[in-house]
Amino acid sequence: MRYQKLILGAVLIVSVIYDSLGASQGVGLLRPHESVVLIRCVKQGFNYVTPWKRASMSRVAGSGFIVAGNKILTNAHNVSNSRYVELRKENLAKRFAARVVFIGHDCDLAMLAVDDESFFQGTAALELAGIPKVNTTVSTYGFPVGGDRISVTEGVVSRVEMDTYVHPAADKHLVIQTDAAINPGNSGGPVVQDGKVVGVAFQGLREADNIGYMIPTTVIRHFLKDIENGKYDAFGSMGTLFYPGLHSDSYSDYLKVPPNEDGVVVLGTLMHSSIESVLKADDVMTRIDEYNIDNDGMVQIHGLRLSISEVVESKQIGETTQLTFYRRGERMTATATIALNRPILEQSRQYDRPPPYVCFAGLVFVPATRNFLETWGRQWPKDIPFYLRYLFAHSIKLNKDRQRKEYIVLSAIMPDEVNSYADEFKSQVVESINGIKIHGLEDVQKAFESRLAGNDFHKITFMGKNRILPIDAAKAGSRHELILEKYHIPAEARLETNP
Repeated sequence: MRYQKLILGAVLIVSVIYDSLGASQGVGLLRPHESVVLIRCVKQGFNYVTPWKRASMSRVAGSGFIVAGNKILTNAHNVSNSRYVELRKENLAKRFAARVVFIGHDCDLAMLAVDDESFFQGTAALELAGIPKVNTTVSTYGFPVGGDRISVTEGVVSRVEMDTYVHPAADKHLVIQTDAAINPGNSGGPVVQDGKVVGVAFQGLREADNIGYMIPTTVIRHFLKDIENGKYDAFGSMGTLFYPGLHSDSYSDYLKVPPNEDGVVVLGTLMHSSIESVLKADDVMTRIDEYNIDNDGMVQIHGLRLSISEVVESKQIGETTQLTFYRRGERMTATATIALNRPILEQSRQYDRPPPYVCFAGLVFVPATRNFLETWGRQWPKDIPFYLRYLFAHSIKLNKDRQRKEYIVLSAIMPDEVNSYADEFKSQVVESINGIKIHGLEDVQKAFESRLAGNDFHKITFMGKNRILPIDAAKAGSRHELILEKYHIPAEARLETNP
């Protein structure tokens, strides 16, 4: 997959603001150098196999820039899982402590605040422009490799398209490709054209020289509008699977679509999505709002031919969109609400949230997430157990249980006499405990507490496995606290996932 070839272009951050924001800081006198700042961050991630532990600390450097309201815009990957963030301006030795006030991991953008108002003396806010035209020149500002001096590189815009953002690893948004050098430390730096920001540098292509990507101002404006109410809601989605079937005249005739109509065929909708009750399999979507959909699922928007999803991404969660579609030859219209519409098995990486877990009798249970699967290493897609690989790739189609909230995995076993010979069940997906169907992590804790009187064993079953894991109930009760103490596990469960 293409996103596996992309690398984050260093831990630099740059920022942009609305055209209407910035007059108060003297935009007319602005040179981009006066707004670009160096960001240094101490990070500490999480251990997704034994979630009560933290990963080792690391230090990264990136770039950012001043926006209206005395804030700094940057990439989320520069400050994700942060323990401490500090800023520096060019030609000034003093370091300023900063804090993350908003972060959007799905769009790789973050907003920082500095409490020391002297930091903003001699600075100005940059303005946002539109999407630059292909084959025009842009300048990228930042602190490559964490150097103390601002670097400026020029390049030409070569492509505008939808692509995967490396930081979340699964979310697709609009990107702009350029041959301006984007090196480690440039991430988050502003990309400028005619004195205004047209993007934020954020990732590069590993297999090619001088191919970098920037986040366009359409995505930046969405992020800035989203946080106006004091919280970040993220980008919504359609929650729909499409197929470009109308390229076949036979398929078009089979679905009774008029000969002059283009569109895409609906394969299905995400369970519990906001559009599940609106569209059905074999519906043919021909129009979204005022945009006609072609047979590739593309529309003309921003003066470009882009995916339908760009129309959805131009709206905030809770807003609506108008759909026109054919069902068995009948032309229909409907209103759909933009929502998160995330799959049960989360495809995107998660940050800044301590992973939840339940530990009982030395058995550690965690949700199946991309973060957990990536603990197998860089080659995790082929190294993880087959059942997990199949589930990750097809969970949307495989899950028929409307009560399911997540899949639960036995992630680790803290060795003890009560769980001897349980190793073969490690990394397996839990189906039931004591006869109770496991729809989420909370069910695990409840199931162990609900053992029926007279049952000598806790009985755990796993998906795709015809063997039961029996745990001696009396021994588990007597050994449970001892195991927690022996392995320095602070609590038997953490179900709350807020930061």
